[in-house]
Amino acid sequence: MSTPTEDLVAAGVSIWLDDLSRERIQTGNLADLIATRNVSGVTTNPTIFAGALAKGEAYEAQVRELAAQGVDTDAAIFQITTDDVRDACDIFQPVFAATGGVDGRVSIEVSPDLANDTEGTIAQAKDLAARVGRDNVLIKIPATKAGLPAITEVIGAGISVNVTLIFSLERYAEVIDAYLAGVEKAQAAGHDVSTLQSVASFFVSRVDTEVDKRLAAIGSDEAAALKGKAGIANARLAYELFEQKFAEPRATSLVEAGATVQRPLWASTGVKDPALPDTLYVTELVAPGVVNTMPEKTLQATFDHGVVTGDTVTGAYDEAREVFAQLAAVGVDFADVTQVLEDEGVEKFIASWHELQDTVTQALQAGTTDAATAPADA
Repeated sequence: MSTPTEDLVAAGVSIWLDDLSRERIQTGNLADLIATRNVSGVTTNPTIFAGALAKGEAYEAQVRELAAQGVDTDAAIFQITTDDVRDACDIFQPVFAATGGVDGRVSIEVSPDLANDTEGTIAQAKDLAARVGRDNVLIKIPATKAGLPAITEVIGAGISVNVTLIFSLERYAEVIDAYLAGVEKAQAAGHDVSTLQSVASFFVSRVDTEVDKRLAAIGSDEAAALKGKAGIANARLAYELFEQKFAEPRATSLVEAGATVQRPLWASTGVKDPALPDTLYVTELVAPGVVNTMPEKTLQATFDHGVVTGDTVTGAYDEAREVFAQLAAVGVDFADVTQVLEDEGVEKFIASWHELQDTVTQALQAGTTDAATAPADA
């Protein structure tokens, strides 16, 4: 008997864990999830690192050492997080090798404070890639207007990129174009484009959270019947767009020259509404060549009781379009929904980044105090 996570992989879905901590690395938990839950990659973000550092005793020795060196907060954050990502990359090296570089990837994000700073994003992305120093790292860049040219430049420099915070089909189309332009740039610069990988992280549950709030405010029976449907419909149409864009001559000529397609990645797959099945954004978004990055709770729920019935995306485009027609009919402005979600997404990551800075600042201060009060060696 195969497990549900094995069934997902057999259906063409790569399972990535949406979490990382030094404790996971050091205890063998991450290696265990690779072995027993078919996990083939990891995504991180400022919220994840803030949580890990706030709770993690595993960081205390390094923080004390950095405090003794007089390292400032941002430098300490980059030292700590790139160390974790480098170690995770090493754990995933066998997966990376076995999949020809497709999976075995670990993502690390540029500072959210740079979301509207193209040049700053480019510089930090290159710095992060160099600091981690592993071929299987992915640098996360948000799909803001300022992020789009940064995506092209960073890929053009031969660095693999995870494009994050995508909510609308219109922005997703721009992301694909930015990726293709980056591959063309990398090709012109003499980089081996077959080694470049990119994923486009399309957010799911946040769409339902925002749309369902608006449906509740509308209050009609027609609106209530649409609850919990927008996120999946949006993602399914994103996959249709992926199929269309990578069938166009510009993309096919690059693929024929050795380039890879930019895979869709389903992000924000933890179900926030307790009335919905806890594996909804996994089992309803199965399609060949996608990534689903899951919080551990969702991963374990999928392993325990997920029912994988094969491709649940490619035959459902008309149904998805009908959902959007019905949303428009009851008065939901989806263009406004996605703009609000992008703005909030950046704001939330900035808030988490500042929380991470506060956590590390306090830890450094405590580390300095500990060093000052420690007894001298006999």
